[in-house]
Amino acid sequence: MIHHDQLTPARIVSELDKYIIGQDRAKRSVAIALRNRWRRQQIVGDMQQEIIPNNIILIGPTGVGKTEIARRLSRLANAPFIKVEASKFTEVGYVGRDVESMVRELMDIAVNQVRTEMMSDVQELALQHAKDRVLDILVPLPKKQPNGKDESETLAERHRRTRVKMANMLELGKLNDRDVDIKIEDLHETPHVEIFSNMGMELMDFNINEMMNNILPFKGGSKEKTKKMKVPEAIELLAEAEANNMVNKDKVIEIAKELVENNGIIFIDEIDKIASTDKSSNVDVSRSGVQRDLLPIVEGSNVPTKYGIVDTAHILFIAAGAFHVAKPSDLIPELQGRFPIREELSSLTKEDFERILIEPENALTKQYIAIFASEGVKLSFEKKAISLLAEYATLANEKMEDIGARRLHTIMNHLLEEYLFDMPDKTFKHVIVTPKMVKEKLNKIIQNEDLSRYIL
Repeated sequence: MIHHDQLTPARIVSELDKYIIGQDRAKRSVAIALRNRWRRQQIVGDMQQEIIPNNIILIGPTGVGKTEIARRLSRLANAPFIKVEASKFTEVGYVGRDVESMVRELMDIAVNQVRTEMMSDVQELALQHAKDRVLDILVPLPKKQPNGKDESETLAERHRRTRVKMANMLELGKLNDRDVDIKIEDLHETPHVEIFSNMGMELMDFNINEMMNNILPFKGGSKEKTKKMKVPEAIELLAEAEANNMVNKDKVIEIAKELVENNGIIFIDEIDKIASTDKSSNVDVSRSGVQRDLLPIVEGSNVPTKYGIVDTAHILFIAAGAFHVAKPSDLIPELQGRFPIREELSSLTKEDFERILIEPENALTKQYIAIFASEGVKLSFEKKAISLLAEYATLANEKMEDIGARRLHTIMNHLLEEYLFDMPDKTFKHVIVTPKMVKEKLNKIIQNEDLSRYIL
């Protein structure tokens, strides 16, 4: 993990280059926006609160890297991140998702993220505690009351020796087939059910488990419920429960809230779908309503969540849209003003596709090589075959809808479909993708427009 003070704009762009080909202007803009957040936090005094993030609109067709830029940026910064689609929201008064739900979900993500990190810090200690609890079950204290001091010392010494012996067997895995009875209440926290509505009830937290126990106590009175399981499973579940108990829940919420308010990133996709192009239609009235509801969140407002009030003033908003029909200027002026940085992403060329196939750390060719290797088959690609695949992807995007790099997924899957189906029943040792193989599999489909529409 790169430390925040080392994330200079040049370093951020360099890291993004490992996964996203081209789109240099967009990368520069998001890199500056991310660094500015760190710079703001170094400022002492009232000025820190005055500096607001430069939110960004990324304009460009699907599959050119808009979402990937935002997602990779959040991973670099280890920041809470959520992607939402603007078209899923409705204005207040209509049935559907309200815009504040994006902040509530971001807070949920941050709490889980912080809890996971804090639990991993105590994992080693929790594991030891879990093993001790399993040993307590396997080697219980003697029930027989000793008659005197000597007998007491003898029983204690015998118990200690047996426990040491069992502990050694546990470490060596010799007890893995042994069953143990674990109390159910030791494994799980009491579940909570959250209720959302438009009436501000999202802050209500009902302890259903406790309520049901009071209404319908289980048979057997105070008899404890137990579950039989193998020793490794018991240790794993008890370690998780122990780690959970060691983590201070109030501290988790405090850190998560600070992370969301200062480092949170909300990626709003399809923002062009809520732009009003025809001011007279009812649909456009609804779109304008969503924009008006979105405005205070982007400007900075206090949103109630089950973890408390969250201030959105310093959350970074990155919006994206194809803007084929609408234009950024079709958004209401106030919302436009809250997205001062606009970057247009270009469509991908044949050369871009070639680089996308081989250069990124998660390149498709590398993914398929790993998939084939899982079946014990070596997969390799000839250089000219890569070039031909890029050419077909470009051609398919020109003939049909331009879906950017996603076209490569379709083409690669169709190219290797037979091998993916036949493995491991048919034994392949080494599959080489040649230009001849690419032509045989794809030429007919690409040339036939009717076929390509359905298959690619």
